[in-house]
Order: sequence, then structure tokens, then C-alpha cells
Amino acid sequence: MDEYKKYEKKAEVLKALAHPIRLCIAKGLIENKCNVNNMQECLGAGQSNISQHLSKLKAARIVKSKKIGAEVYYYIDDDEIINLIKTI
Repeated sequence: MDEYKKYEKKAEVLKALAHPIRLCIAKGLIENKCNVNNMQECLGAGQSNISQHLSKLKAARIVKSKKIGAEVYYYIDDDEIINLIKTI
């Protein structure tokens, strides 16, 4: 049963990454922390659109956030998830 739980977690991560914008966000966050403004410039998408995608990534425990001053920075610090994204 423990083996099934591992696959269940990986499947949830894959589902959360199964959108081009979310995959692009995750790939970018492997390289460095960034905020929504930087993501907007990079992706050419609106703030609300990016925020929705970040919410899904946070719900799947792929992305974490840290508030620094008035800015919220997003990052990934799970090596297993990083390796999965790099493989994709």
C-alpha cells in the first residue's frame, strides 16, 4: 500500500503540471525564486491568470512562497519534484 501512495503523490504532481503555463512557471522557479511581476514579463500573461496557476501549484505542494517586504516570492525546494520537472 505504501508503494501506491508514492504513485498517487506523483500522479497529483503530474496533474498539476499538465498545463503549459504551470510547467513553464515550475521550470522557471527551479532556476531562481521570482514574483508574479517577473512571471508576467516572462510569460506575457496577466496577473490573475498567473495567480490562478500558482494556486494550483501550491495546492499540489509543488511551489512554496515567501513574503519579503511587500513582495511574495515563489520557489521550489523539493529535489524529487525538481528532478521530475527536469525530466519532463
